[in-house]
Amino acid sequence: MAVEIKFEIIEHIGVLSTNEKTGWTTEINTVSVNGGEVKYDIRDWPPNKEKMGKGFRLSSEQYLKLKEIMGR
Repeated sequence: MAVEIKFEIIEHIGVLSTNEKTGWTTEINTVSVNGGEVKYDIRDWPPNKEKMGKGFRLSSEQYLKLKEIMGR
C-alpha cells in the first residue's frame, strides 16, 4: 500500500535549473512534509508543484554548514 505524502512549500528560495523539455525545475525551498519540521529542500518539481521529484532535505544546521563549505 502506497503511503500518501503531504507537503507544503513554506518559502520558495530559488530555481537552480530548468529542464526545457519537461518544464521541471530543480529548486531550493523550505518545506514541511507530513506536518513535520520545516527543512531546507533541494529537489525537482513539475510546473504545477502537485508532486515532488527526487531530492533531499537539510536541517538548518546542515544548510548553514553547506553555505559555509560552498563559500570557501
